[in-house]
Amino acid sequence: MDIIIRRVSLEDLDGVAEVEESCFPKAEAATKTSLEQRIKTFPDSFFLAEVNEEIIGFINGCITNKKIICDELFSDVTLHIPNGDYQTIFGLDVISAYRSQGIAAQLMNYFIEITRLAGRKGVILTCKEGLIQYYSKFGFKNKGLSKSEHGGSEWYDMILEF
Repeated sequence: MDIIIRRVSLEDLDGVAEVEESCFPKAEAATKTSLEQRIKTFPDSFFLAEVNEEIIGFINGCITNKKIICDELFSDVTLHIPNGDYQTIFGLDVISAYRSQGIAAQLMNYFIEITRLAGRKGVILTCKEGLIQYYSKFGFKNKGLSKSEHGGSEWYDMILEF
């Protein structure tokens, strides 16, 4: 299977919104409007995985100077700091038909390398308890329970420092 990882464009919005909707519960999923704002504001931090020109997954996040993600970052694109220290990960999405095939890992490794090459200090994310071990495989450290109330779920702050 030939997987292409490429930067998002506004023409990808419908496909990206469909993937997001299929990967997250409604309370946690980014809206189409929010995804459009992200594409317009930080396309250099938004990458797709494609197979035969079909969007099967993506990874995205803004850039900040903080070491943890606050809930406001999800909804307020003006908090994006293009020359900031830390790359956030808002979502790592892969549609169900392509899971457990290493595609999320390919997206993650690509994103980490792009962030490293940009000279940032690291990558931050929040995840549910069941994914702490997964992200630890990439070098992320668990910083404990997050203050995030996003989607009404319990989250943990994770950081990968270079």
